[in-house]
Amino acid sequence: MTDNGKTKIPTNEEIINEITEELQEKLSADDIEQGLPTNNSNEVIPQDFENNESDSTALPDDYIDEEQLKTAELNLTDEEKEQRHEKALELKNKGNEQFKSGLHLESVYTYTEALKLCPLSYENDRSIFYANRAASKISLARKESAIDDCTKAIELNDKYVRAYLRRAKLYEETDKLDESLADYKKVLEFDKTNKEALQAQYRLPPLITEKNEKLKTEMLGKLKDLGNMILKPFGLSTENFQMKQDPNTGGYSVNFTQNK
Repeated sequence: MTDNGKTKIPTNEEIINEITEELQEKLSADDIEQGLPTNNSNEVIPQDFENNESDSTALPDDYIDEEQLKTAELNLTDEEKEQRHEKALELKNKGNEQFKSGLHLESVYTYTEALKLCPLSYENDRSIFYANRAASKISLARKESAIDDCTKAIELNDKYVRAYLRRAKLYEETDKLDESLADYKKVLEFDKTNKEALQAQYRLPPLITEKNEKLKTEMLGKLKDLGNMILKPFGLSTENFQMKQDPNTGGYSVNFTQNK
């Protein structure tokens, strides 16, 4: 799996979920082959994915093929590039007016047209187009897509404070608290007096700690379920094993207990 050309490293929770599902499928298949009763109460039923983005308003095709733009620009003169740049700026202004008038979907389309027209060498302007389009998407409850646009804006201008702030808020709203705090810290590198970022420095750490503790508890539960599936064919469960900590060394030992 890749994300913007980079290999995505799975989290511990994703690895455990994958192993658990594979083992459960194998055990269920083995039960059927051996004529054993299956325990459907342990079946993992995928929950409906909670889509926080609005499905009622379809966005226009907002994909920007920069390789295609780069190839197309090879045949353009400097004068033609400047003309395209000026037209893109006009579209940006049009998009701004549409946004102010509440025409958010229309403004997404207009900013997209500006991005398809503006030469790649005008990185600062393209960064603004992406950030403005992100604002329009936020108004349409398209948070994940807005995050992508903020990220692109930052790639084009790594000192774009407004894009960092916008993405930080989106990260927090989508429960990506560590990423949100990192963006707020980045804002403080450019503006040490930024009120939003200063408040986030105190607000987010305890929320991150609470989230991590919750994830830890959930992961331990998944590990226990995984252990029970592995031990099931032997008539055992994790209840047969107890971990005890040595008060002197701090190390742990595992003791086996037979159920009566």
